[in-house]
Amino acid sequence: MQKRLNKAGFVLLVILFSVSVSNVFAQVTVANARQQAAAKKYDKAIELYTEVYGLSPDSVYTEYLNTLIAAKKFKQAEQLVQKQMTLRDNPFLQIDLGLVYEVDGKNDKAKEQYDKVLKMINGDIILTERVAKAFINVKKEDYAIQAYEKGGSIINAPYYFKQPLAALYVKMGNLEKAIDVLLIQIPGMGLNVEEVKNTLLELLNNDQDKLHQMQKVLIKKTNEHPETIWYVELITWIYTQKNDWEGALIQMEAIDERNRENGNHLMGFAREAAGAKKYEVAERAYDDIIAKGKESPYYYLARSERLATGLNRIKNSPEVKPEEVNSLVTLYDSFFVEFPKHYGMQSGSDFALLLAQYANNAPRAITVLKKGIAEVDARKDMVGKFKLQLGDYLVLVGKIWEASLTYSQVDKDFKQDALGEEARFRNAKLAYYRGDFEWAQRQLNILKSATSQLISNDAIYLSVLITENVADSNYVPLQRFAYAGLLMFQNKDAEAETLLDSINKAYADHPLNDDILMTRAEMAKKHLQYDKALGYLRMIKEKYGEDVLGDDAVFKMAELYQYNFNKIDEAKKYYEQLIIDYIGSTYVQEARKRLNEINNPTLP
Repeated sequence: MQKRLNKAGFVLLVILFSVSVSNVFAQVTVANARQQAAAKKYDKAIELYTEVYGLSPDSVYTEYLNTLIAAKKFKQAEQLVQKQMTLRDNPFLQIDLGLVYEVDGKNDKAKEQYDKVLKMINGDIILTERVAKAFINVKKEDYAIQAYEKGGSIINAPYYFKQPLAALYVKMGNLEKAIDVLLIQIPGMGLNVEEVKNTLLELLNNDQDKLHQMQKVLIKKTNEHPETIWYVELITWIYTQKNDWEGALIQMEAIDERNRENGNHLMGFAREAAGAKKYEVAERAYDDIIAKGKESPYYYLARSERLATGLNRIKNSPEVKPEEVNSLVTLYDSFFVEFPKHYGMQSGSDFALLLAQYANNAPRAITVLKKGIAEVDARKDMVGKFKLQLGDYLVLVGKIWEASLTYSQVDKDFKQDALGEEARFRNAKLAYYRGDFEWAQRQLNILKSATSQLISNDAIYLSVLITENVADSNYVPLQRFAYAGLLMFQNKDAEAETLLDSINKAYADHPLNDDILMTRAEMAKKHLQYDKALGYLRMIKEKYGEDVLGDDAVFKMAELYQYNFNKIDEAKKYYEQLIIDYIGSTYVQEARKRLNEINNPTLP
């Protein structure tokens, strides 16, 4: 029994060894064949492929066939396909046979083979997709299109294959047909235009030539079918993808005029431009609607959103021009003459902010807020927000106690609300500014567990700042630093700088040094001195990178590089450093978001 087992094992070993040798031989031979084919030594390559094909037909069939075709040995290629048909029950081999006939100039016979494959389509969705992909694999996109169209027709759902069909039409340069296919609507469901945009974004891949061609196609279709609103929306979108917002506005104005839309699509476009921070274009679109007069159903919305857009433009401007501020103040004034109840709405808050922070007119901002608070129809939460803002501006004009009382009113009215927490934090900060660190610390200890993450983080930072700098019972440096913060808040930056200098001179190695550097960076940025701000932040990173402000400095450096210096690679470097070196930082999530925006600028 043992001898039989040994003999059987020996036979098995021989078989396995033979198979292994055979596989190695095949691999070496195929590699050699590929080299010969690449060098266009087709006769030698065919000889080698023939050897391997005899051992394993399926493994080299396609390479063997392509080499025969390249060598123009069409009869031999035809025989290879026909032999493969006897070995495998694969109807798609007819496509290979058609290819052989086609390259041999036998177009009728080629078409006959391709048509045989198309006739297989019977309404089975999976079969349709397989047929189409088989044609795509041999670069017969025109037949793949026929396959999808026939399949969609049989199941009476031409929309079913619209995405792969559109991709094929784009690949073949027929962008008009691609649009026609994508705009086929699903019965009862309408058209998802955002889905169409996403598909086009993927297919056109931000190729400026293709975007330009698509633009021409859509202009043609818009002129031929002005009633089709999808063309209007898509053509505007194409303009924006090309970053031609001026051209988009001109197109929208023409369409609005031709179709007598009374501002319908212009309104949507203005919002889109404002969202993309193309403020001047958005303002012009809003102005177009406002110029139509009060009979336009969008008149009020256009006026209101025009103001908000103007304010956002000023907020995001690297250098605010007084004439722009004054012009916007005039627009707000005329708006409130026409809509006085809006003093009690967001427009009133925005106007007060414009006056206090950009027009250097805090007293008038206070008057505007008091009008909003007195408005009988104003919502309770809006009144609370107005009072918080009012307290800030009372601080600006030096009415500290009145500001504290105003914050306390909000605290009382919104005890269990985020507004109440915000009011308590601002009162705690006022106490800190005044040097009443003990009372401020008690409030901050409560606010550390605030429901608002932002308030909680601010409370923790201020609490730590107080704790670390009153340990030696010498309150003078912290008192000066706190008062410098109040002066900064009141836009008395020169006086604040003097106080900060006095701390550095009198207490050269004080723990406040990194906080002072951060304060100087904020002041420099406020005055558009970006190089100076970057220098201060770099000092924090290099000297105090392990301390509490290390992550703040790295994040703010990344922001400066991204938004003020437009050095995107440098911004990426610091966002990445923040994520790696400061894993627990509250800035990590935002840094990931910014990196995603930088790496995928075309994403909506």
